[in-house]
Amino acid sequence: MNPPVLAVPAQLLPAREQMAFTLIFHIVFVPFGVALPTMMLIANYKGLRRNDSVALRLARRWSHAAGLLFAVGAASGTVLSFEMGLLWPGLTGRFGEVFGLPFAIEGLGFFLEAILVAVYIFGWRRMRPWTHFWLGLPIPFVALAGAFSIISANAWMNQPAGFELGPNGEITAVDPLSAIFNDALWYELLHFVLAAYMAAAFTLASIYVVGWLRGRRDRYHRLGILIPLTIGAVLTPIQFVVGDLAAVAVFEDQPAKFAAMEVVTTSGTDQPEVLYGIYDSATNTVRGGISIPGLDSLLAGNSVDTYVPGLDQYPDAKPSNVTIVHWAFDTMAGIGTVLLLLAFWFGVAYWRKRDVPGNRVFLWFAASAGVLTYIAVECGWIVTEVGRQPWIVYNIMRTEDAVTDTAAGTLWISFTVILLLYLSLAAGTIGVLRAMSRRWRASDRTEDEDAVYGPRPEVLR
Repeated sequence: MNPPVLAVPAQLLPAREQMAFTLIFHIVFVPFGVALPTMMLIANYKGLRRNDSVALRLARRWSHAAGLLFAVGAASGTVLSFEMGLLWPGLTGRFGEVFGLPFAIEGLGFFLEAILVAVYIFGWRRMRPWTHFWLGLPIPFVALAGAFSIISANAWMNQPAGFELGPNGEITAVDPLSAIFNDALWYELLHFVLAAYMAAAFTLASIYVVGWLRGRRDRYHRLGILIPLTIGAVLTPIQFVVGDLAAVAVFEDQPAKFAAMEVVTTSGTDQPEVLYGIYDSATNTVRGGISIPGLDSLLAGNSVDTYVPGLDQYPDAKPSNVTIVHWAFDTMAGIGTVLLLLAFWFGVAYWRKRDVPGNRVFLWFAASAGVLTYIAVECGWIVTEVGRQPWIVYNIMRTEDAVTDTAAGTLWISFTVILLLYLSLAAGTIGVLRAMSRRWRASDRTEDEDAVYGPRPEVLR
């Protein structure tokens, strides 16, 4: 039975806007924190195994970029932790003992990753080569532990488990392990980790593809393209399958969210797949869009006879922004399809010539892949978060019941401060990355980084 609908408090909008902005900003850095260490270590291994100074140079530079992006991601993520308690005390106060353990795991993972990344960066030219490599090897696993803990907490909000509600709504019989390993964990975690690796891989490759298009066709750029692009191309078909399984799981676990994702207005069988279109909540209809008969039922249950609940079944609890959720889902799925074509193209071209494909259409395609994957990541997060509304804990607690009592005006001020701070942080990060790039290009001309494990050159002291 759904709890009664309360009046929407004025502080709900600024609290949601601040949380949404912080998440959208923070998630930009998460893929690099999760996936860049793996690519860095692949280049490191390749360099040591084959005595390849170019691969070692790439690994060293990627480690410096990983350190910077990890630091910015950690800072923006720490703000999120405070916002959970300050903006949503109804959630953390009532359910903190149920889903709080993943945040403790995330904190431990954060400290371990910070130490290991610092040791790895500091270790260049100061440790024996293989000792340095083995000390860096745990970094990707610690990063995955951090992703696991955060996704576990988010999956719990979509599929709450590990507790019982008493007769007066009190929390009893808390089981933290059941809360951590809730039913939504497997598909949310797998889908997100693959997306993070794809975003980092395609973005890293696109940077070197741009240099390739500008005529820098040396081995440094060739390796900078081939290592991450191979990872992205291998993972994209897997993600396509996992994404489809995740959508089916959402259809079974959160039918209201699925109805919003596919903008299913009226319950029934033989549901069409509607691409884009504008949802009108007053009439529960869709204007515009491209309709493909029967495809939605077929995708949900492998048969056009599959019954799909529509938004008409949730008059008091349907997502408040159906069009946003639907467009975000269609954009994410569309970009995934485009990237699948890119991965197939790259696979065939590399299999034939064992080199970076020379077709300029492919190169422009690859150069834009990084931006496309990030748009897909942001859209996926919008589907997950906005699609769960009006629930902050699915089918148990509405978002307006969890929001702080702080005055709306105060929240708008804090949102403005966060906005300005994060924009400054973004500008500073871009400035530092550009400075690093210019310094690396200058050092390429002197070739003083070829011996990354050799004596420390005077120019870098």
